[in-house]
Amino acid sequence: MDKEMHHAAPQKPIGAGRDLAQSAALVWAVTPLLALGAAYPALHAAALGSSLRPWIAPLLLSIGFAALAWGLKAATRPAAAIGLLVCMTISQPRQTAARLHSSALLALVVLFVLTFLATRFGRAKKESRRLAERRSGRRASQIVANLGVAALCGSVGWYAGCIAALAEATADTVSSEIGQAIGGQAWMITTGRKVPAGTDGGISIAGTVAGVVAAALVVATATIHYVRWPDALLTFAAACAGLLFDSVLGATVERRGWLGNDLVNFSSTLFAALIAMTCGKYL
Repeated sequence: MDKEMHHAAPQKPIGAGRDLAQSAALVWAVTPLLALGAAYPALHAAALGSSLRPWIAPLLLSIGFAALAWGLKAATRPAAAIGLLVCMTISQPRQTAARLHSSALLALVVLFVLTFLATRFGRAKKESRRLAERRSGRRASQIVANLGVAALCGSVGWYAGCIAALAEATADTVSSEIGQAIGGQAWMITTGRKVPAGTDGGISIAGTVAGVVAAALVVATATIHYVRWPDALLTFAAACAGLLFDSVLGATVERRGWLGNDLVNFSSTLFAALIAMTCGKYL
């Protein structure tokens, strides 16, 4: 590939107006559900006359998490606010999922650390190729797209779906960022044709390996308190399947301009969560 192709950012086939409209629709559809998931357990406890003390620590932790993400410019202010809802939904105690709030919170922390480091790895090279994330941080739609499914699963106590979605979101971000930073050859997942790094649907060895390792770290962290290896292996496999599904969507509907990146990411985390929850019934 020549230098001009190597340094040019791949063109997005979806129109800017359609992309923004899809992202806005995703935010407006999911954010109220996240707010309900974050507030309902405490409101329900208050209605029953129960103490709200168990919810103080999750609330303070979520505020701190959002402030840290905004302070590090890992997220814009609206994105940090949605991150607060996600953290609150995942971290608060629930009788229906006693193991969820501790294990999923650790997984969320690992996701944040890994994606933060991966985004900044090789930033100068990615900026020169116009592939780097904005310095102001992730937008609200990106937080919803990557963490919305995990939080919704957490709100109803679906442990395997929550962890699989977190692991897939981590794998997707890490694989993209590391693959673009390291460079090397990329191939279209549906055809095997060589494509420039950063092309929708393109995969590279470095990026794929980094993504799989990231997914494994998230799942391993989530099983520290509750080690059930059949479940853990299934959750890891579901996350990897979601990572591949993301590339397939990128090579098909995204390249045709039908779906933007936010809806593709949301669909991939949903795919991973559904596989983990559906297949887990047979173990």
